[in-house]
Formats: sequence, C-alpha cells, structure tokens
Amino acid sequence: MSSIKFLSIALISFLSLSVFAQDEAGVSPYRPSVSSPAQLPLAGQLELELGVLRNKTDNTSRDSQPYLFKLALNKEWGILIGGESYVSSRDEFAHKENGVGDTSIVLKRAFILDDNTAMGLEFGTKLATAKDTIGSGKTDYTVNAILSKDIEKLHFDGNLNITRLGLREEGASTNLLGWAASFSLPIADKWQAVAEPSGLHQQGKPTSTQILTALAYSPNKELTIDFGIAKGLNKSSQGYTLFAGLVIPVAKLW
Repeated sequence: MSSIKFLSIALISFLSLSVFAQDEAGVSPYRPSVSSPAQLPLAGQLELELGVLRNKTDNTSRDSQPYLFKLALNKEWGILIGGESYVSSRDEFAHKENGVGDTSIVLKRAFILDDNTAMGLEFGTKLATAKDTIGSGKTDYTVNAILSKDIEKLHFDGNLNITRLGLREEGASTNLLGWAASFSLPIADKWQAVAEPSGLHQQGKPTSTQILTALAYSPNKELTIDFGIAKGLNKSSQGYTLFAGLVIPVAKLW
C-alpha cells in the first residue's frame, strides 16, 4: 500500500467515524514528536494516530507506516497499542525486505499536579511481531518518565527512559538510555510549530543525537495533521527522516 493511499484511507475513515466524537473535547495528539506528553486522552474515547515515515542513511532506506491506538481508562491510567502496519527496507546492497513491524504495548500513569504541570510514567514492552530481517526478533522492555509543563503559550514535554534490549550487539550494554525535550508553540490560527532535540546512549556504542522540527494543523477539535523532518546531528545518528501523519477519534466507548 502506498503512503498516499494509506493516508487517504485514514481521512475517509475519519469522515465516516467522526460522528462518535462531535460533542467531545477533541483529540490529544502525541504526534509528531519523539517524546510523549504526561497527559492522557479523554477517558473512554479511543483515538488513532496514523503516519508515514521515510528514513534515509547513506545507501540504506526504510519506509514505514506507524500507528498508535490510545485509550484512557480514567484520568490517571491509559493503554497505548502501536507498531508499524507495513515496513519496506533496503540495505546498502540493494536487498529489499517487506512486512509487518513490531508491536508495542504501553501502560501509562498520569499525575496531574495543576492546570499547567503534569508528570507521567510509561511501562512498555515491544513484542517481536516482525520478521528478524525487519525487527530485532526479541522482546524489549521500557520505562519512561515524563514531565509536561505549560509556560504561557509554550508547551514542554521532557522524557527520560531506559530500555532493556532483548538483542544487543557484541560489546554493547543491554540497557539503552534515551532522552527527548519537545517544545511546541502556536504560530497562527490552527497551526503549531514543534522543535525537539533527542538522543540515545548505549554503553559500548557511540551516542546518537538528532533534532526534529515539525508543523501541526488542526482544522477542528477532532483532527490534527502533522508533517516534518528529523536530522541526525553526529555520525552515529540516522541521516534524516521525513514524516507525516494525523490523529483522529475512532469511537466513544463510555
């Protein structure tokens, strides 16, 4: 399925399903940044995030179609289920691999401190649903700590996480440390700009860092569309990543 066709189906699905959320508070986008906010979506409203992503590093490339289902059980607890519905990769020898990607399941706890500040914890696992030539073939476990803060119009999301890898390279640690700091700001009616530096550190391997910039457009409360680019900042980072996606409500379950 092409990326354009994938997003077209998503938009048609939104138009047919949006009746479920006409009177609700709107969607709570986690896209387009790498980090997650501490806040949960509206309790009982199932939300879906869809995207297309292209990564290019030297002579290798990877195209994927990520998705994420989000459901808040109440104001404090939520469940996230995501992954890649399709992956197409090509290595430096022009060898191609296609298939379904890995699947992640996350249990999320939100701590709302006041109207402008929230903290969160995510406990996640990545299941090896992809074939070994696309994914790692092993299960990973992640704990992510989150701080979200509104400073007048500026919104900040800080993430600090550790992942226990099921597969590691020889001489490298099984623990992968990650951080991200996302800054978003309204720049016009219905438009928002996002900037986010992030990095990964694994003992025994070079540290990687990148910078992400994006724009998000919300024509109404039930739809947010985003697009942007992420660029590696050192030799051990990925070259660049182009992405686009959207966030929609699927159904009000309770």
